[in-house]
Amino acid sequence: MQWNSVSDFFAMGGYAFYVWGSFGLTAAVMVLETLLIRSQRTELLRNLRNELLSERNSS
Repeated sequence: MQWNSVSDFFAMGGYAFYVWGSFGLTAAVMVLETLLIRSQRTELLRNLRNELLSERNSS
């Protein structure tokens, strides 16, 4: 596909909503996944730290 102008490129031959929506949704999911993984990692480390402290205090 050949574009004659920047506006033709962003229009994507009439499929701009689908194309840019797909890119946007993919980017949003990737950011969300990163944030969720970071949150889960922090929670896991907190739980492991608490378990270790609990084991040290009980022995």
